Amino acid sequence: MTDTDPAARAGTDRVAYLVNQYPKVSHTFIRREILALERQGWTVRRFSIRGWDGDVPDPVDRAERDRTRYLLKDGLLPLAAAAMRTLATRPGPALRALRAALAMSRRSVRPWPYHVIWFAHACRLREWLEADGIGHLHAHFGTNSADVAHLVHLLGGPGYSFTLHGPDEFDSATVMNFPRKVGGARFVATISSYTRAQTMRQVPARDWDKLKVVHCGLDDGFFAANPAPLPEQPVMLCIGRLSEQKGHLVLLDAFAALARPDARLVLAGDGELRGKVEQRIAALGLTGRVRITGWIGSDEVRSLITQSRLVVQPSLMEGLPVVLMEAMAQGRPVISTYIAGIPELVETGRTGWLVPAGDSEGLAHAMRIALDTPADRLREMGLAGALRVRDRHHIDTEAAKLAALFRSAMR
Repeated sequence: MTDTDPAARAGTDRVAYLVNQYPKVSHTFIRREILALERQGWTVRRFSIRGWDGDVPDPVDRAERDRTRYLLKDGLLPLAAAAMRTLATRPGPALRALRAALAMSRRSVRPWPYHVIWFAHACRLREWLEADGIGHLHAHFGTNSADVAHLVHLLGGPGYSFTLHGPDEFDSATVMNFPRKVGGARFVATISSYTRAQTMRQVPARDWDKLKVVHCGLDDGFFAANPAPLPEQPVMLCIGRLSEQKGHLVLLDAFAALARPDARLVLAGDGELRGKVEQRIAALGLTGRVRITGWIGSDEVRSLITQSRLVVQPSLMEGLPVVLMEAMAQGRPVISTYIAGIPELVETGRTGWLVPAGDSEGLAHAMRIALDTPADRLREMGLAGALRVRDRHHIDTEAAKLAALFRSAMR
């Protein structure tokens, strides 16, 4: 047996990642996790359903795109061929997986043809994993990537796990087939205790022990040894996709109510809500005081953080925003909302301020307090935040937790 044989290459140090779209501007936390595992000696193969033609401004993401194999890139014909090969060579597992796909379609946000296509995805991916000697498959998000991972296992492929983030997964939790997917998984990583608790609501108690908290993390490059001085001008920064759930319209109302002509607000990101955001800026008379950057890379995000006095994330629903970790790691206090996993990270009065979601008056009040806080106190809060993030969200620590779970799953 040579090293080119799949059986020889299979082992506890070879895993595959499956993501619906990779790389993606909003998924840099997945990239950091993969790279941290590789630094710890793991071989990680990247697979994605789509994303080969996505707009990725970050050069590191472009390098990741070159390392990723895409199930849909060649169209549906190779998927159909893989499904036919699987039905012919292993009819029992193929029929079992196909029945499972159709059963999942009866309680799903997608009709049965999508699930048949995901069955074909699973057939092709199982062949790739076998050829590459992969010992475990890990998916990110509990949506169609977890469906495909479950079907790969039913086809005779490796064991699988997946990471649950929220909030989108829980918005449709009753049609996500969580009992089936969690039941078949070796383990399920959840990014916060809140996410774990929400998953516990959806699956039988016998599977609760499978739910493990593994935080998203930052690498050393995000942690400032000496945080940049606070700018003289009161600049506030909000980072994230321009969408309803991120609360940008609430933020603009609060910023207008703040009545601080010297203050500036930067919205770092882009998205489907941009038109409404621009309209609201004009209607509130904030043109010239609010800037939208569009999509930017990680280096630009860090630069904007250092140019701001504080970071404001007024989300209406979240999992646990990585941008809060990034801001705190750079020594900046944050303002955010009492939702999901955010209170597990942000401590009011110590590392930032928390307000009720959707409350523009409460947000304006917190912003006013923050801007009136002496610079020395803001620096103390920033340093406390950086220590908290390093303790709870260093990517090497969190990747080591995940690696231990992979090893246990492959025994």
